[in-house]
Amino acid sequence: MFYGFDVGGTKIEFGAFNESLERLATERVPTPGDDYAKLVETLAGLVEKYDAQFGVEGLIGFGLPGMEDAEDNTILTVNVPAAKGKPLRADLEARIGRSVKIENDANCFALSEAWDDELKDEESVMGLILGTGFGGGIIHEGKVFSGRNHVAGEVGHTRLPIDAWFHLGENAPLLGCGCGKKGCLDSYLSGRGFELIYAHYFGEKKKAIDIITAYNEGEEKAVEHVERFMELLAICFANIFTAYDPHVVTLGGGLSNFELIYEEMPKRIPKYLMPVAKCPKIIKAKHGDSGGVRGAAFLNIR
Repeated sequence: MFYGFDVGGTKIEFGAFNESLERLATERVPTPGDDYAKLVETLAGLVEKYDAQFGVEGLIGFGLPGMEDAEDNTILTVNVPAAKGKPLRADLEARIGRSVKIENDANCFALSEAWDDELKDEESVMGLILGTGFGGGIIHEGKVFSGRNHVAGEVGHTRLPIDAWFHLGENAPLLGCGCGKKGCLDSYLSGRGFELIYAHYFGEKKKAIDIITAYNEGEEKAVEHVERFMELLAICFANIFTAYDPHVVTLGGGLSNFELIYEEMPKRIPKYLMPVAKCPKIIKAKHGDSGGVRGAAFLNIR
């Protein structure tokens, strides 16, 4: 039995999956705010509850908006303050008496998609999230590749390519990022970035959904903005694909529902790739909000 936990800032989602990767149980509980001991106890309590229900000791995986420090295994996170700077994996392992795997939530999203029936035979799958932020994960031969420092796939904190900067023109916005640096892709390719770029060029704040609605209605500013953004996305995706060369790319997050992306990217990306390279297949994620808990559970697939 595979147990997955998607630990967020406000809630913890639990899922139990059998050997056929079918979901057999779901539970959601509030995330303890700043109480680390309560966080550990909440997680352990869910494990013990479902061990008793299924009569097994489940294999446990966690996804959270952050990562383990490669040196001391403490958690780097902003959204789950109770876990920040704490050795969560080690403490939970000591509490329940078995091993635990922890990964960044974007890696869990990518792993969930990679183990979908349509993609599980692909050699490599990259998951990219265009949501409140922009990030990603890399799956190679069915396993997360997180790198030496557990930051592989953190494409949201690479910088805007020079050709993207030129594309944005003399009035290009230099956007700050939550990591403390400027020019991170997180601030440009996310849903938030989509809105910030519009506000920069047109001097008014609009929600992404309203901009897209206006685009579909042929409104001039929205059409100009979407054209600018699609080319920006193509340039940045091409740089990412040149570095990682994935076989398939699956997109998640709210902005991934903009169907124009799937029409435009295959047409726009090739001119920014190396001559020998072909654009990978780009598809919409199938598992949506359940991807985090699915992927966390699948961390233990051998």
